Amino acid sequence: MMRAAWRGLPARRYEAGWEPDLGMPAADGSTLRADHYFPRAEGDFPTLLVRSPYGRGVPWSPMYGMLFAEQGFHVVLQSCRGTGGSGGEFDLWRNEAADGQATVAWLRDQPWFNGALGTIGPSYLGYVQWALALDPPPELRAMVVQVGLHDPHALFHRGGALQLENALLVGSGMTSQHRGFGPFVRATLRLKRHLKHITGALPLRGSYVRGLGGELPWLDAAMSHPDADDPFWNGASTGGAADGLHVPTRLISGWQDALVDQTFEQYGRLRRSGCDTSLLIGPWTHTSALQQGWPEVFAESLAWLRAHLCDDRSGLRPARVRVHIGGQERWRDLDDWPPSPDTAPWYPAEGGRLTRQSPEASASLASFRYDPADPTPSIGGPLLSPTSGNRDNGDLEKRPDVLTFTGEPMGEPMDVLGPVAARLRISTDTGYADVFARLCDVDEKGRSVNVCDGLVRLPTGPEQPVEITVPMSSTAHRFLPGHRVRLQISGGAHPRSARNTGSGEPALDATTLTPVRITVHGASVLDLPVVRAER
Repeated sequence: MMRAAWRGLPARRYEAGWEPDLGMPAADGSTLRADHYFPRAEGDFPTLLVRSPYGRGVPWSPMYGMLFAEQGFHVVLQSCRGTGGSGGEFDLWRNEAADGQATVAWLRDQPWFNGALGTIGPSYLGYVQWALALDPPPELRAMVVQVGLHDPHALFHRGGALQLENALLVGSGMTSQHRGFGPFVRATLRLKRHLKHITGALPLRGSYVRGLGGELPWLDAAMSHPDADDPFWNGASTGGAADGLHVPTRLISGWQDALVDQTFEQYGRLRRSGCDTSLLIGPWTHTSALQQGWPEVFAESLAWLRAHLCDDRSGLRPARVRVHIGGQERWRDLDDWPPSPDTAPWYPAEGGRLTRQSPEASASLASFRYDPADPTPSIGGPLLSPTSGNRDNGDLEKRPDVLTFTGEPMGEPMDVLGPVAARLRISTDTGYADVFARLCDVDEKGRSVNVCDGLVRLPTGPEQPVEITVPMSSTAHRFLPGHRVRLQISGGAHPRSARNTGSGEPALDATTLTPVRITVHGASVLDLPVVRAER
């Protein structure tokens, strides 16, 4: 039934069999539960290891178990420690490397294991792949990391601010999804029902209990440690696995994926290591990559695994990088990412203008009052929820606490491919504020749609302007003739990022809300990685 929902999947090569609820020892001797999918045919077939904290039912069983078994792979779909019937207690990161190694040791004793191993999976299922790759077993010959995680800290904290909505969604998913589809749906609806209460509570600490059905010590701990250098996060990041790695690795993500920056980070590490790697970035969010985008994601994944586990390179594309160009709505093949390190400066100017020529120096361009009692809302962008993605920003930009600087209509197409950043001169009257910057595409009718964005917490200081850089992620986007480039600036994006209360108190314990006036000064710059537009 699920196969019928995805058009364009390759025809099955084999009938698939299923061996459910196998037991295998974890690193500490507790039992991990797994299902084994296999092609019903004679001969040797390579093995794919899929380790998940989200259970082994729908959608994982058809997407990874059945579909890949039908293409000629043994698939071991395993529940991580403390989830889906596996013994022990789940931890966000401390057990995955050792449990992965223990699973590979078990595989070596199976009569159907031919010594060729690959790994595959999205999100946290990517994290466990990087954990295994910290000390890659000799059998590991290929990895496919889809919308993958390697740095838990960066999932929970970004630019000095707590990524509140994503943190709550992670908590809900981790505690409910492995219990089955019904409990997961009920948990999702419960969180949605209580989200406004949770995110508006003072203090924020503990407010999630009603929406998540109980206390989660691991979630409390993750949200309570904003500093990446805090010893709490020691060993959390598995990003270093890419340094010196020589296991062929395909990376797949979407432009509006909450983890896309982690994908680009790992791609850069793999390239510097000389590792055989490729990159696919589509017009997807974290979830739509596995829904609407699944035919492309599956085809790319299958081609990579066949090439490196079956010695069949016929499905590989010649280019290392393929990206979807927003605005143009076409795919483009590239030799590398980013295609060029160069950027073109655009300058915010008085009157809400955005110009290509540096304007005359100005003490201040515009200011606005940010009130944490009525925080600037988040609209679209890279979230884990269905509200993510490209959205109409019209209502948001009507608010008095949102500034916009807009260029003239384009006379010819302009392609922006690479990392975007805003270098801003900002002052405040209190010293406590966040700055959210967003690149938007404004069409001929005035509809403003977000392209990419970022948020940074200002360093505490006096009222003198400070220079900050707001990394706004990366994009591949064409601004069509007649369209305009817009830089949007505000004091937050709530509840995607926890509001800055303006009091200087820690985010989870703040009880005082203090408004702040934020001023944008001259000599601010929007850096766009403009490349030659292809016809």
